Amino acid sequence: MDPLSELLSLLKPQSYASGGVALKHPLAIQWPYHEGIKCYAVVSGQCWLRVAGVADPILLKAGDCYLLPPGPPFSLSTDLAVEPIDFALLLASRKSKETVAITHDEGCFLVGGHFVLTGHYAAMLLGSLPPIVHIDKESDKAAMRWSLDRMAEEVRNPQPGGALIVQQLAFMLLVQALRLHSNDAMSAGVGWLAALGDKQLSAAIACMHQDPGHSWTLQKLAEQVGMSRSAFAKHFRGTVGTTPIDYLTQWRMLLACDRLKNSADSLPRIATSLGYESESAFGKAFKRVIGCSPRQHR
Repeated sequence: MDPLSELLSLLKPQSYASGGVALKHPLAIQWPYHEGIKCYAVVSGQCWLRVAGVADPILLKAGDCYLLPPGPPFSLSTDLAVEPIDFALLLASRKSKETVAITHDEGCFLVGGHFVLTGHYAAMLLGSLPPIVHIDKESDKAAMRWSLDRMAEEVRNPQPGGALIVQQLAFMLLVQALRLHSNDAMSAGVGWLAALGDKQLSAAIACMHQDPGHSWTLQKLAEQVGMSRSAFAKHFRGTVGTTPIDYLTQWRMLLACDRLKNSADSLPRIATSLGYESESAFGKAFKRVIGCSPRQHR
């Protein structure tokens, strides 16, 4: 499994809401501060996305997708001159608990989902995202078109089992958007997602993910990717924001958290599988990184 898939699997994204949002013209909707990550794409029409703290609004056109990491209030509007309506009030008026799922021939129609990440180290993923990820390249939109069209059809014409299909398609949109953004992040050269788009850094990360119990050293990792020890260390830290060995420790602890919660493996077995010679050494590393003992976490 590739590093992005592994991390998403361990962070266990849970769909908080998924479906469609339709904006008549003229209409603006304001959402409050949110946890988790929002991923929506425009099916038809266009609208403006404004995020508190970001100076300029972004025009979203048909096929465009946006990602919003946990952050401040934001709004979607078909007319920037219109005063936004609070989303909670709109939900109450429509007597809906999850989404505004209506269609109009005019205005803007979007589909997507809001996901909450429940695992440790969500910051590893979310911390690498800017306040707004806007996916608008034609080649990127083409890559997302099938899942976008399929989700729009499920929302517009509900069928038995449709709610689950919409959730899965929304998650597919999220993964596709993150994958496409990683290619753009590579050009910016900053963040964990940028590292996944870097041939040498992604190879080093894959080594650590595939064999976390190996006695990796800076020298061994540098040799794996064909770089000098100093050049590799500088490049890794400059892109990911941490040293390779610190990243390895974080990854080991993320795996440990998952196994402590979701398996009956003993502490010595978990410690050994993650490269620690004793339960005591593992426990010290776990407490330093996670903030509690392995037994307390379990």
